[in-house]
Amino acid sequence: SAFTTALMLQRRGVNARFVDLTGWRDESQPDLNERIQREFSDIDLESELPIVTGYAQCREGLVKLYDRGYSEVTFARIAAGTAAREAVIHKEFHLSSADPKIVGAKAVRKIGQTNFEVADQLSNLGMEAIHPRAAKILRQSDIALRVANAFEPSDPGTLIDAELGGDARVEMVTGLDVLGLEVFEQDMVGVKGYDATILQALTRHAVRIVSKHSNANTITHYVDASLKAARRVEHEIAEVYSSARVHTQSVALVSAVGRNLKGVPVSLDGLNALKDAGITPIALHQGGRSVDVQFIVNRNQKEAAICALHRALVETAAKSSRTEIIDRHDNTMKSAA
Repeated sequence: SAFTTALMLQRRGVNARFVDLTGWRDESQPDLNERIQREFSDIDLESELPIVTGYAQCREGLVKLYDRGYSEVTFARIAAGTAAREAVIHKEFHLSSADPKIVGAKAVRKIGQTNFEVADQLSNLGMEAIHPRAAKILRQSDIALRVANAFEPSDPGTLIDAELGGDARVEMVTGLDVLGLEVFEQDMVGVKGYDATILQALTRHAVRIVSKHSNANTITHYVDASLKAARRVEHEIAEVYSSARVHTQSVALVSAVGRNLKGVPVSLDGLNALKDAGITPIALHQGGRSVDVQFIVNRNQKEAAICALHRALVETAAKSSRTEIIDRHDNTMKSAA
């Protein structure tokens, strides 16, 4: 497809060059950076448009390391290697405030601008704007990422950069089915080692932790894993701590995410919204970074919780913001008169 695209552009008068990173006749096995540097060494970016293969044959093994996100890692390495001003990736949709299939296409809002910390939170919940390794490369190279909609070429899309400030608002509400692995031990308080043992078991069985909560005698990990893998972890922990009660529950983690949630009553407004929707959350987590608030609910209530939180934290907030702008405009006009 890269070769065909380059030919099509050349026939239309564009000075395009096909760049083959697949190395299908190369047995030298360079690493990814070496592969890119070698192929780009004689390209004049001022006058040539390189059309590059997403797959790059390299010593690390792209597919093994990054699975289906390998082309985005290649994309980010090229952006960093060429000192790009901005990296633009095209999706079939806008980066939106929620899944339109859940809350409705008319209810969602295009995010417009956010930062890499929010992108990391979305990736943690399985909603990748870009592969986490690719985002890390761009962030470290101080290159902003623009997520554009391929079907709306005139729309600027959403810009993701490293800026920590921004409007104090919830930018997205999303959710993920998880398992709540709870370890209760009455004698845990004041004793070291419980958490380390649990983490070792989770690591050994390749169980991904999405979130975590602990108090004096209970440690709960919310994990993205199969029930079979969670049961194995349960048995391993029970063998070490025979008096502990280990329990796994199928739940959903619904998160309200934003660049700057300081001063925004996300927890209070969210709880009121869930109450009005007849949903009683199992747990509520809010960290000190003010980038997300997590609501743990029954799994069969996930979509209803997303809809309720989106209405309260995104749609209502957007209406209030528009009303405030109109009021300020009216007051300005009255003062001028």
